[in-house]
Amino acid sequence: MSSSFNPIGVFDSGVGGLSVLRAMRQLMPSENVIFFGDQGHVPYGPRPLEEVRAFSEGITRWLLDEGAKLIVVACNTASAAALTYLRQTFPDVKFVGMEPAVKPAAEWTRSRVVGVLATPATFQGALYASVVERFANGVEILQDTCPGLVQEIEKGNLEGEETRRILESALLPMLEKNVDTVVLGCTHYPFVIPLIERIVGESVRAIDPAPSVARQAERLLEANGTRNMSTSRGRVQFYTSGDADAVESLLPKLLGESGRVEKLVWEAETRLVRR
Repeated sequence: MSSSFNPIGVFDSGVGGLSVLRAMRQLMPSENVIFFGDQGHVPYGPRPLEEVRAFSEGITRWLLDEGAKLIVVACNTASAAALTYLRQTFPDVKFVGMEPAVKPAAEWTRSRVVGVLATPATFQGALYASVVERFANGVEILQDTCPGLVQEIEKGNLEGEETRRILESALLPMLEKNVDTVVLGCTHYPFVIPLIERIVGESVRAIDPAPSVARQAERLLEANGTRNMSTSRGRVQFYTSGDADAVESLLPKLLGESGRVEKLVWEAETRLVRR
């Protein structure tokens, strides 16, 4: 059994997973964490599912080699493409993935119109189709892929003109159809909730899935007896396959913490190694 002091492995295509890490740090501050952002391949959304699956397997193997006791797939696209495959490939490993928050949205909506903002791969995945089929009965689902939004957030552009244009293009047609709940189906998107709220107004609720993902991670650790009960604050190690300095500069803005980011390199697009 993994030691309680072993780290939780968290990965995403980029900095979006920091929204999940932020929620985990608030809920479980004593846990050690390894965070990997695959900026060398960001965004995952337009990529073929098979390609995202291969990246996810390579990242998982690296995190397990680093001693991860639990893997959090802090990426909706990777969850849609690879979560079932990862659980089959690593049957002894516990995984937490992202599921578009259609169920709470369907429970909360009064207008019976729900907007979902997500990547093309998330919308194409069986996971999303299953969630809609199970929980969205009697609810009209409006979808938008917000092209370019992930890239703007990766640049730290949370308030800029282009970010606002992308969000208005997605949200204003939904408002015309009486949407009152918006599901953020990409881990990057919670970072623009303040801008979303300014566009849609107080009568529309934006659902951030990160807190529920953090609670699920906590439940699995407690069930396995691997929760770190130390009173000291856990350490986070940050890695990227992209520009380490660029990611490092975004940490205070997106996570509220600073840290050193190390570079990893893909070998043959299947295996991660330290540079």
